[in-house]
Amino acid sequence: MKLLIIEDEPEMLKSLEDFAIEEGFTCDTAGNYWDGAERINLYDYDCIILDINLPDGSGFDLLEALHKTDKTDGVIILSARNSLDDKIKGLGLGADDYLTKPFYFSELNARVKAIIRRKQFKTNKLVRYSNLIIEPDQYIVGVNELESKLSLTKKEYAILTHLISNHKRVLTKVSLAEYIWGDYVDEAQSFDFLFSQIKNLKRKLKDAGAQVEISNIYGIGYQIKSL
Repeated sequence: MKLLIIEDEPEMLKSLEDFAIEEGFTCDTAGNYWDGAERINLYDYDCIILDINLPDGSGFDLLEALHKTDKTDGVIILSARNSLDDKIKGLGLGADDYLTKPFYFSELNARVKAIIRRKQFKTNKLVRYSNLIIEPDQYIVGVNELESKLSLTKKEYAILTHLISNHKRVLTKVSLAEYIWGDYVDEAQSFDFLFSQIKNLKRKLKDAGAQVEISNIYGIGYQIKSL
């Protein structure tokens, strides 16, 4: 997997590069706007880690230029400013995530890998899991060669595809809720909203004859399994 890190602070850039290499990523770096723009134009990346405060330009402008093309590079914005307006602007311009400095590298690693998994999932024309057939571009889930199409809400679809993308792992309730609802999950008083979505999803899968099971791993979270 290939990353591009655009960061003007030399010490931070070195730390980010060391992190990427340690995690086994191939890594390119740029210390300013123009070097970053050149690399974006020349190469494709699985994920771009982008500082928006650059000495010779705005990271927002790089983001806007990137998403006017047909490129599918994932983007995580880094910023020293914990500004809601900046988050809304960045996500509105096509960024996948927003991380405020200072941060834990373990958190950055988790977010990078989540973006890469989503990108890999979306690039497949058809995704097959057990007897489920998924058309990511159309947000369609069917059973047995699309003979029976499931009528899923956007949240149910997101939960199902995220579980399938991570079918070898148990996803905690917190991580699954954060993936589906983002920062808004912090405002929730309980996980009843997640339980309700999963209950409805299980019922729809069973009624359609899907040969999968969403298991509740007591005290931890959920995992999907092929029957």
